[in-house]
Amino acid sequence: MRMILTTKLGSMATQNANLSSFIWSVADLLRGDFKQSEYGKVILPFTVLRRLDCVLASSKFAVLAEKEAREKAGLNPEPFLLRMSEQFFYNTSPLDLKKLMGDQDHIAENLRAYLQAFSPAVRDIFESFEFHTQIDKLAKSGLLYMVTEKFANIDMHPDAVSNAEMGAIFEELIRKFAELSNETAGEHFTPREVIRLMVNLLFIEDDAALTKPGVVRSLYDPTAGTGGMLSVADEHLTSLNPDARLVMYGQELNPESYAICKADMLIKGQDIANIIFGNTLSNDGLNGKVFDYALSNPPFGVEWKKIEKEIRKEAEQMGFNGRFGPGLPRVSDGSLLFLLHLIAKMRPAVDGGSRFGIVLNGSPLFTGGAGSGESEIRRYVLENDLVEAIIALPTDMFYNTGISTYIWIVSNRKPQARKGKVQLIDASSFWQKMRKSLGSKRKELSAEHIDDITRLFGNFEELTRQVDGSPVPISRIFANEAFGYHTITVERPERDDNGQIVLSTKGKNKGKPMPNSSLRDTENVPLSDDITAYFKREVLPHAPDAWIDTEKTKVGYEIPFNRHFYVFKPPRPLAEIDAELKGVTDRILSMIGGLTA
Repeated sequence: MRMILTTKLGSMATQNANLSSFIWSVADLLRGDFKQSEYGKVILPFTVLRRLDCVLASSKFAVLAEKEAREKAGLNPEPFLLRMSEQFFYNTSPLDLKKLMGDQDHIAENLRAYLQAFSPAVRDIFESFEFHTQIDKLAKSGLLYMVTEKFANIDMHPDAVSNAEMGAIFEELIRKFAELSNETAGEHFTPREVIRLMVNLLFIEDDAALTKPGVVRSLYDPTAGTGGMLSVADEHLTSLNPDARLVMYGQELNPESYAICKADMLIKGQDIANIIFGNTLSNDGLNGKVFDYALSNPPFGVEWKKIEKEIRKEAEQMGFNGRFGPGLPRVSDGSLLFLLHLIAKMRPAVDGGSRFGIVLNGSPLFTGGAGSGESEIRRYVLENDLVEAIIALPTDMFYNTGISTYIWIVSNRKPQARKGKVQLIDASSFWQKMRKSLGSKRKELSAEHIDDITRLFGNFEELTRQVDGSPVPISRIFANEAFGYHTITVERPERDDNGQIVLSTKGKNKGKPMPNSSLRDTENVPLSDDITAYFKREVLPHAPDAWIDTEKTKVGYEIPFNRHFYVFKPPRPLAEIDAELKGVTDRILSMIGGLTA
C-alpha cells in the first residue's frame, strides 16, 4: 500500500482518516508479534526516521561531497555538514530508506548502518527509543522489510507535509499510543486542554510584550515528558506573533518520553540541543540557566528516597545559594522540590523576571505543620510574594489519577495590582464529560471553560455565581499573610495529690510551675491576631492556670483551599426527614405484609 500525505487533503478529518488508515495498516502487521502497548515503540521511531529521511533528501549529495572534501583537508566536517544540510542534523550515509529496499537480505544490517550515520543528537533519539531492540525483534519476526517498505513509500517531505502539519500528525500518534498504554500515560503525557489553560495563564499578562516584532523568550520544562507543554506554548506564541521566537529547554527522566520529545521538536524544525536526559532534581542538566517562562506537571506524590542523598547534600552545603534553601518536604512526596527547582530557574526580577505554572496535587497546600519543611517552603514563597494564583481543577482530569489537582502560577514580576496578594480560583465545576474515558480521565475542559478560567484570572477580582439560588464563590483574593499563623504551645501546671501546683526545683525555670506534658496543647493563631490578646480571649476563660511557652512558638503557613470555598448547606427540616422515613417504613411494612400473606 502506498500513501502520499499532502498539504491538500481538503480537511483535517480527511487527513486524520488517511493517517489513521496508514498507522493501523502498520499495526495490522505488528499484531500478534507485538502487544498493542508496544506498537508505538515501532511506529513512532519509524515515523521520525522517515521524516528525517525526506527532509535530508534534497541536500544528500551536497552533504556527502562536503564530507569527503573536509576529511581530505583534515578538518572536522560536522559544522560544515550542518550548514550544508541547512538543518540541525545531518546523515553521512549514501543510503536512504528507498535504497534499503534494494537489498532485502541485508535490511537489518543496512538499516543499522544508516542510523549510525546520523549526527549525534539524532542517534541519541533512536538509542533512547531502544530502536535497535525493535529492529532485532522485527527481523526475528520476519517483519522488518515489510514495515520499512511501508514507511519508505509514504511521502513526508516538507513540500508535502509542513512542519506544523508534521507536528500535528506526530502528536496524534503520541496520543494514540498513550491511550493504548494507559498504565504509563499519565506519568509522561499531560492532557492537551490542561496545557492550553496553563499556557493561557502564563502568557495573558504579557500579551503586549509578546506581540512586538522579533521578540525572543525562553521556556523551560523540568519534567518535559513527551514535550507537550513546550509544543503548545510554542504554538500559542506563534499564533500571537508569527515573528516571535520561543527558545525551548527541557529535561526528562524517562528514556522513551525523552526520545519522543526530541523527535517531536526535530520534525518541526526546532533545535533539540537544549533537551537534556536525566533526573532534574538530582542532576540538573541546565545548571546555572534561568528562563523567562516555565511549565511543569511533575509526578504527584512520588517519594524521593532514591535521590535523598544528593538532595540533602545540596541543601546542607549550598543553602539559599542552591535550590533547596527554604526547606525540604517529607521523603514520601517530592512535589515541592519541583516548585523550589523552578523558583531557582527564574530570571531575576532586575533582569526582567519570570513566571511559571506548575500542576500539583492538594498535599503541597496544607501538609506539614509550623516548622515543617512543607510549611517553610510555603512560608518562603508567600513571604517573598511569589504566588500569583492557585486554580483548582476538576477531579478525573488526568490519565493515571482521579485526585484533585491545582495549577500554581508563580512570578517574581507581579503586576502592581497583584502585589502582596494571592488569587484562589475554584474551577472544579468547569468541565464536560468525555465521550470515552481514558484510564482515570473522565472529564475534560472545553474551549469555553479554558476561556472562562483565563478571564477569571485576567480580571483579578472576587466573583460569585448563583447555584440553586445561593451565591457560590469561584474567585477570591487574599493578602499573603492571610495564610500564615503562629503555632503557640499552651502549658498547664503539674499538680500534686492535694491539687497544689508543683514548682520546678532546678534549671532556668526553678520556682516556676512545672508543666504537665499530658495537658500540653497547641493553638494556631492567625498572623493578623495579637498572640496575647488571642490567648486571653480563647484560652484563659477555659484554662485560667495556662501559660504560653514562648520558646516553642513557630510561624507556619498553609493554604486551606476548600475551606475558603465552602458553602454551608443547612440540613433539611426535621418534618421533611420524618416524612421521608415514615414513607420508607411504610413501604417496608407493606413488603413484609406481602411476604406473610
